[in-house]
Amino acid sequence: MMTLLNFLIAYLSRLFLLTSILFFPLMIFSLNLYGQLPDDLFKEANKLYQEHRFIESIEIYNKILSQGYESSSLYYNLGNAYFKAGSLGRAILNYEKGLKLSPGDDDIIYNLRIANARTIDKIAELPRLFIVEWWELLIISFSTSGWALITALVFWIFIASIGLFYFAKKTIVQKTSLMIGSISLAVLIIAVVILVSRYNHEAITNYGILTEEIYSVKGAPDYKSNDIFVIHEGIKFKVEDYVAEWFKIRLADGKVGWIPKNVFGQI
Repeated sequence: MMTLLNFLIAYLSRLFLLTSILFFPLMIFSLNLYGQLPDDLFKEANKLYQEHRFIESIEIYNKILSQGYESSSLYYNLGNAYFKAGSLGRAILNYEKGLKLSPGDDDIIYNLRIANARTIDKIAELPRLFIVEWWELLIISFSTSGWALITALVFWIFIASIGLFYFAKKTIVQKTSLMIGSISLAVLIIAVVILVSRYNHEAITNYGILTEEIYSVKGAPDYKSNDIFVIHEGIKFKVEDYVAEWFKIRLADGKVGWIPKNVFGQI
């Protein structure tokens, strides 16, 4: 029993070290960004927004982004400013960016739902297996840094329970710590799988939002190519490939075509 526990501790320590190297810098970087918004600029932009000077507030919010800062609240406010200024596509784009940083933010979800209701294109998604849809909802329920934090907490609970098992003198304490350790080990394995899946989801899956009012999607990466279908401002699509300034997109209903870089924003 002790040999098995020693093996598990050694193995999970290496796994945790690898996870820390891969994901903790990203988590800390994300947390730092949340706390380092230039207060003066952010307050000035918020004041301009409250005065209904939306274009001016947009300029300052974008200035903050250009300085390398980002946060869900910044994208949320910028999305609101674009929405009030009548730029539906850019509003949705920034709501989506904010939601990517804070997947469970109710304010962003609510405003994004309102903005999406204003879009012209209502595209039904291709049917997917329930388990696939459920799994995707699970992994995007927290950001990568969020899942990294959860994984770290579960790991230390597991280590603490094993340590308690080794040093506890009472049988009941050993049994309790063993039970907690077994549960936390199972949760840890699941958390690591989800964390890796979340990281891969962000690295591989790429989405975009059309920011032009209307655009005719091309059949090939060329302005002279035939128009194959039309999309409107605010529509969300998957970005699959690119050739120079042209990007291959796929709609939720499976339609595929090409659009230039300057007509959409990447989430």
